[in-house]
Amino acid sequence: MYLIFDTETTGLPKSWSAPITDTNNWPRCVQIAWQLHDDMGNLIEHQDYLIKPEGYNIPFDAERIHGISTELANQEGFGLSEILEKFNIALSKSKYIVGQNVGFDVNIMGCEFHRFGIATDLTKMPILDTCTETTALLLKLPGGRGGKFKLPTLTELHEYLFQEKFAEAHNATADVEATTRCFLELVKRGNFNSNELPVSEEYYTAFKTNNPVVKPIGLKHVNLKQASATLREKLQQQLPKDIEILPENLEDVSDVAFAHLHNHSQFSVLQSTISIPKLIENTVKQKMPAVALTDIGNMMGAFQFVSGILNHNKSAEAKNKELVEAGEQPTETIIKPIVGCEFFVCNNHKDKSNKDNGYQVVFLAKNKKGYHNLAKLSSKAYTDGFYYVPRIDKELIKQYKEDIIVLTGSLYGEVPNKILNLGENQAEEALLWWKDQFGDDLYIELMNHNQEDEKAVNTTLIQFSKKHNVKLIATNNTFYINKEDANAHDILLCVKDGEKQATPIGRGRGYRYGLPNQEYYFKSGDEMKQLFADLPEAIINIQEIVDKIEIYSLSRDVLLPKFDIPEQFQVPEDLEDKGVRGENAYLRHLTYEGAKKRYGEITDAIKERIDFELLTISNSGYPGYFLIVQDFIAEARKMDVSVGPGRGSAAGSVVAYCLWITNIDPMLYNLLFERFLNPDRVSMPDIDIDFDDEGRGRVMDYVIKKYGSNQVAQIITYGKMATKSAIRDTARVLDLPLFEADRIAKLIPAMMPGKWNLARFLSEKEEEVKKAVRSDEFDRVKELIEIANQGELSGETIQQAKILEGSLRNTGIHACGVIITPDDITNFVPVTTAKDSDLYVTQFDNAVAESAGLLKMDFLGLKTLTLIKDTVKLVKYKRNIDLDPDAFPIDDKKTYELFQRGETVGIFQYESPGMQKYLKDLKPTVFGDLIAMNALYRPGPLEYIPSFVRRKNGLEPIAYDLGACEEYLAETYGITVYQEQVMLLSQSLAGFTKGDADVLRKAMGKKDKPVLDKMKPKFIAQAEEKGHDAKILEKIWKDWEAFASYAFNKSHSTCYAWIAYQTAYLKAHYPAEYMAAVLSNNMNDIKSVSFFMEECKRMGLEVLGPDVNESFYKFTVNDNNAIRFGMGAIKGVGENAVKTIVEVRREGRYKSIFDLAKRIDLRAANKKAFENLALAGGFDEFGDTHRAQYFHTDGDNSTFLEKAIRFGAKFQENENSSQVSLFGDASDVQITEPIVPPCEEWNTLEKLSREKEVVGIYISGHPLDDYKFEMKYFCNTKLQALHNLEPLVGKNLSFGGIVSNVQHRTTQQNKGWATFNIEGYEESFEFRIFNEEYLKFRHYLVANQFVFVKIFVKEGWANKDTGKKSEPRINFTHLQSLQDVLPDFAKKLTIQLPVEELKEQLISKLNELFSYHQGDFNVTFELLELEKVKRFVKREIEIDDEIQDENLIEIEDEAENNAEIIIENQMEEIEETIIKNKLEMPSRKLKINISKDLLEGLERMQINFKLN
Repeated sequence: MYLIFDTETTGLPKSWSAPITDTNNWPRCVQIAWQLHDDMGNLIEHQDYLIKPEGYNIPFDAERIHGISTELANQEGFGLSEILEKFNIALSKSKYIVGQNVGFDVNIMGCEFHRFGIATDLTKMPILDTCTETTALLLKLPGGRGGKFKLPTLTELHEYLFQEKFAEAHNATADVEATTRCFLELVKRGNFNSNELPVSEEYYTAFKTNNPVVKPIGLKHVNLKQASATLREKLQQQLPKDIEILPENLEDVSDVAFAHLHNHSQFSVLQSTISIPKLIENTVKQKMPAVALTDIGNMMGAFQFVSGILNHNKSAEAKNKELVEAGEQPTETIIKPIVGCEFFVCNNHKDKSNKDNGYQVVFLAKNKKGYHNLAKLSSKAYTDGFYYVPRIDKELIKQYKEDIIVLTGSLYGEVPNKILNLGENQAEEALLWWKDQFGDDLYIELMNHNQEDEKAVNTTLIQFSKKHNVKLIATNNTFYINKEDANAHDILLCVKDGEKQATPIGRGRGYRYGLPNQEYYFKSGDEMKQLFADLPEAIINIQEIVDKIEIYSLSRDVLLPKFDIPEQFQVPEDLEDKGVRGENAYLRHLTYEGAKKRYGEITDAIKERIDFELLTISNSGYPGYFLIVQDFIAEARKMDVSVGPGRGSAAGSVVAYCLWITNIDPMLYNLLFERFLNPDRVSMPDIDIDFDDEGRGRVMDYVIKKYGSNQVAQIITYGKMATKSAIRDTARVLDLPLFEADRIAKLIPAMMPGKWNLARFLSEKEEEVKKAVRSDEFDRVKELIEIANQGELSGETIQQAKILEGSLRNTGIHACGVIITPDDITNFVPVTTAKDSDLYVTQFDNAVAESAGLLKMDFLGLKTLTLIKDTVKLVKYKRNIDLDPDAFPIDDKKTYELFQRGETVGIFQYESPGMQKYLKDLKPTVFGDLIAMNALYRPGPLEYIPSFVRRKNGLEPIAYDLGACEEYLAETYGITVYQEQVMLLSQSLAGFTKGDADVLRKAMGKKDKPVLDKMKPKFIAQAEEKGHDAKILEKIWKDWEAFASYAFNKSHSTCYAWIAYQTAYLKAHYPAEYMAAVLSNNMNDIKSVSFFMEECKRMGLEVLGPDVNESFYKFTVNDNNAIRFGMGAIKGVGENAVKTIVEVRREGRYKSIFDLAKRIDLRAANKKAFENLALAGGFDEFGDTHRAQYFHTDGDNSTFLEKAIRFGAKFQENENSSQVSLFGDASDVQITEPIVPPCEEWNTLEKLSREKEVVGIYISGHPLDDYKFEMKYFCNTKLQALHNLEPLVGKNLSFGGIVSNVQHRTTQQNKGWATFNIEGYEESFEFRIFNEEYLKFRHYLVANQFVFVKIFVKEGWANKDTGKKSEPRINFTHLQSLQDVLPDFAKKLTIQLPVEELKEQLISKLNELFSYHQGDFNVTFELLELEKVKRFVKREIEIDDEIQDENLIEIEDEAENNAEIIIENQMEEIEETIIKNKLEMPSRKLKINISKDLLEGLERMQINFKLN
């Protein structure tokens, strides 16, 4: 007997794995239907019952699915105990329980039996389910979990088995009938295995005979939804008419202020398009008295939100005051910022065994204490509760509930959600818990987005409000500002979930998340009042909440962690008034102790400077800052971590120099302390410290250990959606073709002009746009605007992207910023966590950290310090010389010669081609020249370099406006290069104080006109008093205004010039060791390795491939002064493998692969490590084997290398077993070495390509080296030129390379085409080939084929409608093998001989060479008379991309004034060799064969030649 049954319920369980005894987890049964069939499928009985809901009601969401309302079930239903008895009788008659996903129904009914205490065999009976992996395999529907097939729905299964649709009615009777039919068909087909249905073959034969065609029984099904609706109408009509509320009884709310209390900003990552400035702007526009920020799960925007509103209030109050004084009415609205958060409240926030995102409940802070409680909750949500989402629970809420207002939230809130999904009783219970905790600070939140589910929930919420005296408030749960932004917001949600917008909104597979309509915008007060016209109290009560809120600021002074000072310096009064007398005294003591070591004799000038600095530090109130920094820097030096000489303006402090925080003497280089700390203004010092990038982590660990991990945090960064990213994301969601999205993205300028974005491009006038972008970019921007204004999909993409641009896309961690607090960090700021950090991460970013009272330290990792350290170690290892980089002589001739030659590849800050060019011109001879070049080589000041060079070399007179200027401008040849020069001159010329000088420097840097206008008369007047000419002073001021915004921080420039000098000194004196260290430090960037290997070649340094007998993890120098490749640069060879190879090698070199396998730890070096070492050439030194042999198999599917590893493992096993044997005897068992298999060596290409696979570059050569003459003489372009085809239109081009990544494809018309790459020496390019060209040349499109290609570049296709042309097209005119090029095309050889080199010996050697290569082609001799001449040429000053590097611009106010790029033509003198006379002599008798051997012979003789 088979019992097929189905149930309809009040919803779904919270946990699918909960036992049936958990009555709170399993929903209630509201309908059950079953059919009992005998063994042959004949119907015995069928039943169908609605069940009376006793003690619960049927939730709205459940009713929406199956249509059974509480009213219908009460009217038509039976008592559950009666049904359970009947169902138990049916169960007793059956052998199997059958159903679609019947496990759920078994648990539902099992729990109902448990509730009534009725014994049943239901849960013990065998189950036959129609929804299993077996039926999934039958239908093969894609989209299942883990790459499997999807489990079929009843509809899908029915359609597959009977080729007719069945719409799931969610009516148990109808579903049982369909399930029965499917089940009987599956039995008939034998789809159940013998474990599920243990029956004989005869049974199946009989069953098929009895059921030739499985048909439905034909029961009549009631439409429950219709029945419920009819009943509801009937009940509605029975209501007495006189209880209707008349409009005139409603309170008038026209004068009541409305405020939005539930708003999301862009900090609700990828869930809202509202920026905080826009939120504030619209609140002001609507004249609302307050606005709340309630981001989902985090408080990242809180500081920006509060400070933004307080800034608005400040200017509004000032304006109102002016109006009142003028006798007018104040017009500006003062806004209360309400900081809130929409938390995920789950059962147990620490339980991560099952997914429980909980309910979304809105919390608002009444005051500062409430804010701190919210910050605690938000922090705990991440640090303890994060599982899919940040979560809190009710126990945490009890702990931090003080001064918090709670709103019940949207439909995802606990109370509304339980009304929808569990029932009113559970919802009421939940409401009472919140009321119990928050009393009058709990408000029921009503929303009206014109949704059925909201209307149903609101009815119940209003009843709850009256019953339990909880006030109602109206909100709109805003996610975007304007109604028309709804589409952009929907696109944003698709970006978040990786969905296409075309996917329908809904639940389950094949659907996506989205808001149900376009009503979630920032509505006006009037719109909200209209929506809640029948509930005026929901509007009126908002003011009550606003009145409870206190305005507070989140800004505060920076708080330092306590630094323990020795007892003798402690001052008791400090404990009473929180003073820093003791810290000041200890800082003075340390400074003077350090000064004795630094200076020996402390002169009056040094003492005066130290005392001035200590006084300024004391006045700032932050002596502890210096103590903290000097402490961890001292510890870093103890731990052998390299510390930089200083960075930024802190290098101007003598106190920092005496504490060993910095390593450059400010007195020696005229560096100013007031550039760092203004003595007239109390400000926070900010010292950035460079550590070597390998040791930085250890210093951070020390700080964490010292102050405690709960007091140290990293700083969050907000990843914004940039313009191109917004376009690409929008295009992906809207399904715009990829090539079209790429085309639009390429129209965006590479560097967006400041304060410009996509929206501004689309709204500004054309002439304004033209001014903002470069001329070559303007045409592209213009095209972008044209596309945006077309109605097509591409235009829509741009229009929607402009709304998404700037949205917060993700969060990250600041690369070097660390926060240290005096106490638990969550007492000061909300924190979060990050995947790649064990530390807390602040929810506030770097921009507001200091304002929020957080002490920020920058622990910067500088690769160059590691490079210097590595070089010093290599020199010690190879030459046994101890180097101290800090003691390098500053006047080393060899070092300056290296700078003069411009050989600065690999030299910190001086390695770009532009810088090399200027260094060759400047020919620096003193350290000051290097400091100046470091400061000048940036956008803006770059234009002064030619003048600086000429003055230095005596080609231009050095002039000073006033004699008094010479003292400070002499070192830069009369050109103002540094901010410090402006500061010093303002003091010496006009008697400015140190503080005034710093204010002037800042104002000039930022072009702050009001401040400059105030300071100019003061400067002129005070300088005139000192006897200077007013006209000249005017000129000086004007020059300063022009130059000072470019002028650089000398302190920063000096420090980095010193690091550069150290690297140049090492390169000049220890080139091999230095370049080995450079290669090691770029090991993870294979392009850089390739670039620096070229530099090694230029320097005459040999770079050898890896070798297990010489290589270490990093690159090193061998006994022949050649650089040996580091094994760490080979993929798949880990640090542990290298460690064991190097350690064991100390006992003696490896003689063979067997010796290596016998000796090293095979647990550290796996098979992959062995294979990749072999491919990279690590075993080449074992002369008796070549690379191909290691991978040769002798028909046993086992490579020789695997045999060698197994041999080593057996040998070690044998050795170990003999060591632990009872008598300790050596084993007599001899394990024979495997035989090295004979096989052919790999050809050059295979050897090199496999080498490249594991290293990323070719080490022992380049495959194209065999074709260098073909590449040089017959190719007229390089592949990288093809990335911009516009200038090449109409040209015939030729190039050579290696074919790779070939993909042959077919069009819809069945025509062949292909994509393929051609790889040159350093670059690669992807081509597409179609039609006749494909058919003609397809036989050359074979991987690793060397080809010679000729192409013609045609104009792009023109669009008929717009006339716009597409990208230029490539026509393939010729392809052939590269090896055939020389014989096919080389027809004439021209030998070029300078007259002075014409010697008899040379002629004899040439004759001998030609006699070996006789053939059919002519030779022409050109005799040249050469002459060296000098001439003047125009040179364009331009900027390399490299100088945009952030390292060059101090991360202070300079970063804001990146001036416009200036391009100017300068005249310069150059020397060149010209051909004065030329005599051409074709050979009549001599005929040769032009071959590779001949040309190589000419190269060896260093003879210049031309082909054709």
